[in-house]
Amino acid sequence: MAISDHLVHAFGHAALSPDPDLAVAALMIARVEYPRLDAGPYLDQLDAIGREAKRRVAGAAFDARAAPEHVDPEGFARVMALNDYLFGELRFTGNDRHYEDPRNSFLNEVLERRTGIPISLALVYMEIARRAGLYVEGINFPGHFLLRCPARRGTPYSEDLIIDAHHGGALLSQDACRVLLKKYQEEPEIEGELDERLLVRAAKPQILARMLVNLKRIYVRMHSFPQARDVTDLLLAVDPSATGELRDRGLLAYHLKDFSAALRDLQKYLQVTVKTPLDEEERKDHAAIWEHVKTLRRRVASLN
Repeated sequence: MAISDHLVHAFGHAALSPDPDLAVAALMIARVEYPRLDAGPYLDQLDAIGREAKRRVAGAAFDARAAPEHVDPEGFARVMALNDYLFGELRFTGNDRHYEDPRNSFLNEVLERRTGIPISLALVYMEIARRAGLYVEGINFPGHFLLRCPARRGTPYSEDLIIDAHHGGALLSQDACRVLLKKYQEEPEIEGELDERLLVRAAKPQILARMLVNLKRIYVRMHSFPQARDVTDLLLAVDPSATGELRDRGLLAYHLKDFSAALRDLQKYLQVTVKTPLDEEERKDHAAIWEHVKTLRRRVASLN
């Protein structure tokens, strides 16, 4: 059964709200797989973990000799206290063995199983850090979502802390980020300073959209087309102008033999992209979509 229009609307409202809370929207995503999910116990669990994390972070003892060069020793100690609690004591960890398991993208499952992928673990980290009074932001790094605890303004310490939640809160240097970039982009080794555009802050809608894109890809690979279509509904709630998602939703409807919905989405896709400059591959795609539309028109007409 498809997710309700009410859930799609509520998700869009939560995703685009200025409220920094990510957990409520993330638990709505989980209702793609668990329609009757009660978010309350999981929000309570985050609050309980956050209260203890706040105590640990506030009591963190800092030693100037322990912090990396140019890093605020107090900020470093607070991050390490949070890391020790989340990854050492609570044992949150990256699920490398079953990376493609869709449960890694559902906040309820991540909290229950204490395992996930970079972006879902980063979301848990941000939610706990916020409750603990520690500002941490997401970074839309290519291929591997990261976190940053920015250096405090007005101090002599200039280095931000780049955190990898998937690997136990590891702190990444510029060199480590370059290695990570090379792994996912297969580019020649990058010399000098890492391009700051790769380390730009991810806004709340971008974080949720990235979670959804990951989940849609997994569902498509599993041939779980109803769930993939639900996820695409949520993606369009975050960004109604995402024409690629409109096309994909139409194609998924076609797979599911919902020909009226497929025709509606694919015709709209052609209409909104008709004046868009296209490269050779995109022109081929456009032509294929037009052939689908012609077939769908005949099918829909025969059903009337």
